[in-house]
Amino acid sequence: MVPVTTGGDDLILPFQIEASGLRGRLVRFGPLLDDILARHAYPEPVAHLLAETVVLTALLASALKYEGVFTLQAKGDGPVRLVVADVTADGAIRANAMFDKARLVDPDSPGTATTVPALLGKGHLAFTVDQGQDTERYQGIVDLSGETLWECVQHYFRQSEQLQAGLRSAVRHGETGWRGGGIMLQRLPDPDKQVPTDREDDWRRAMVLLGSATDDELTQPALSGEALLFRLYNEDGVRVFPPQPMRFSCRCSRERVASMLKSMPKAEIESLAVDGRVEVACEFCNSRYDFDRDQLAALYNA
Repeated sequence: MVPVTTGGDDLILPFQIEASGLRGRLVRFGPLLDDILARHAYPEPVAHLLAETVVLTALLASALKYEGVFTLQAKGDGPVRLVVADVTADGAIRANAMFDKARLVDPDSPGTATTVPALLGKGHLAFTVDQGQDTERYQGIVDLSGETLWECVQHYFRQSEQLQAGLRSAVRHGETGWRGGGIMLQRLPDPDKQVPTDREDDWRRAMVLLGSATDDELTQPALSGEALLFRLYNEDGVRVFPPQPMRFSCRCSRERVASMLKSMPKAEIESLAVDGRVEVACEFCNSRYDFDRDQLAALYNA
């Protein structure tokens, strides 16, 4: 394949390695990642961890066929209690982090550790696919085991008998803002568990080449996704399919907040009021919804 640059950040690029038939996805984030992180004043290490969560969420969701919402979240007992991102089937993504700044070591220092043990501590990683009330909710859980979140996800794949996949991701913050990128390879398990030697060799070769991708290559704006795939897999032939754009979108609304307040005991709402007003901020997009006395009274009496 001769690489043809589509210009592109904030997209998912499906591809296939022709010699082996292995399928994969490449994701690239640029301005969209900046937009997501800028909605909250995250300290640098927290923003780095959440950026990695966004990249992995897009990668993992792109490998699934679903209608609804895919969610990736990591919970731990460290300074960062939670990082979570979710994406809809049509590419609308959002993310949020909860943390205790007092427990972060030098949170504003560029050299502060951004590893999973340093920020999340001990905990677990959860994958959830929610396709609505009439379908069964799927969830996979794995202990946090690795220096980075992508290593924790890779640990999950090694334990899974249903999903054989490998991935590599990276994020960075520089003069052009936040950038992120990742590649995921996937193969279907053999129902007879009898994999021909040449296919196993193809998989190992593809994984070795994937592991050779550097952080700079994964996040470099001057290197297109097509060019990176060509650099890695040109000897085996690589076919790139049309990209799938990503965008930010939050599902919060004044109506949803009003419904949530209406479900709470009146005394609890009154305890939250300041000068008779209640303000609710969305944890994802930071939009704020204000309700005065008359509006709250209308909720009680509805």
